Amino acid sequence: MELEFVGAAQTVTGSKHLVRTAHATVLLDCGLFQGHRRESIQKNQDLGLNPRKVDVVVLSHAHIDHSGALPILVKHGFDGPIYCTSATRDLCAAMLADAAMIQQADARYINQLIERGESDMERVEPLYTEKDVLAVLERMISIPYRRALPIAPGVRLSFLDAGHVLGSAITVLDVEEHGKHQRLVFTGDLGRRRMPILNDPEVCDDASVLITESTYGDRTHKPIEEMDDELAGVIARVTGRGGKVIIPSFALERAQELVYALKALKNAGRLPKVPVYVDSPLTVKITDVFKLHPEVMDEEARELLQGRDSPFEFDELRYIAHREDSKAISASSEPAIVISASGMCEAGRILHHLRATVSDPKNAVLIVGYQAPHTLGRRLVEGRSAVKIFGVEVPRRAEVVVLNGFSAHADQTDLLEYTEATKERGKLERVVLVHGDPKPQQVLSGLLRDRGFDKVAAPAAGDRLAID
Repeated sequence: MELEFVGAAQTVTGSKHLVRTAHATVLLDCGLFQGHRRESIQKNQDLGLNPRKVDVVVLSHAHIDHSGALPILVKHGFDGPIYCTSATRDLCAAMLADAAMIQQADARYINQLIERGESDMERVEPLYTEKDVLAVLERMISIPYRRALPIAPGVRLSFLDAGHVLGSAITVLDVEEHGKHQRLVFTGDLGRRRMPILNDPEVCDDASVLITESTYGDRTHKPIEEMDDELAGVIARVTGRGGKVIIPSFALERAQELVYALKALKNAGRLPKVPVYVDSPLTVKITDVFKLHPEVMDEEARELLQGRDSPFEFDELRYIAHREDSKAISASSEPAIVISASGMCEAGRILHHLRATVSDPKNAVLIVGYQAPHTLGRRLVEGRSAVKIFGVEVPRRAEVVVLNGFSAHADQTDLLEYTEATKERGKLERVVLVHGDPKPQQVLSGLLRDRGFDKVAAPAAGDRLAID
């Protein structure tokens, strides 16, 4: 068996990992690369693999950096099955269609700016269309957690709950070749323990090889209770001075977690009486998908969802679908909380809200998730005095607040404990770190070796690893 690392290798985006056995080639995830626009377009147009030589795709979850290149894969010749959980398929139906729509809308808007001489960007063409998305959905086969299924000669697949986002899965591949059995485990994105809404990540028995994400391998998160306090403090401070709190958020999971937290603050009497807008048609659709899948939620969220007190609704909350309503929110000078996609500020309605607010010091941008290098979100985190939005440079005077404790990714402690628990349950021989920048991977590798893990690798893009 051989592993090849195409994307999310010494970086946190564009997840793609090939597993080659004696009889089949399995692709783990097929995500879009997110970063500097020119680099992203180039890397996403060239998948880094031959789609016609992939037999099967296994999708860990619906986030676009894990699923978003599937339409490109199919468009360029892949015609095999795509396995995922039921919730992941439902989410992809909305998220991939939205990605296609946003690509077309942003390309149209940017090209109009260029034609008017208002932007120095290059012309943009969408990577795929809704027709390509439909071709992906036709190939998706959903299987429940903890149900083994043959997916290729000598390869059986089963999923465990990753606890990261709705429907997220830890991929378990049982491979038989040349009379030898090996169990390969891929965490996808690993969730945190004791987070609201979802169950904790499950640990696999008898793993031979563990491929694990390492996004926060060099740091620990604050307890979620402290994040609620800090969130309340930011909102009170900014709305008290008449400003808006703009929150770039991934439409999947992070937006729902924020709504969950805001409702808890309201119930505790700690939320000012200002409107809360979830300005993302995709988030509206995804929240509806959440309501269809109580079976993958923790007991508290399930009881709330099945009762009359939905965790995703309260009086001040408005879900915004229509573009004209979104424009009215941007034009208004009244205090408000605005949650909008995309989470790294690279596309979608969040760009229009930032363009309208980022130059006013009474406003604040609240960052609640990882920001990849060269994204607008990362530039805001870095405290740049000016940023480019739609290719036009604007001064940044708004306050920028970072609350990484809302992250749905496992932190250093979680990653170490998960790896040790996997070793305790079997014969773990090798650990491979993916989905992480070099510094966190270096720190985590050292800590794992200190704990007795002799074979730890952090492959770069294009690296291959033979599994004996």
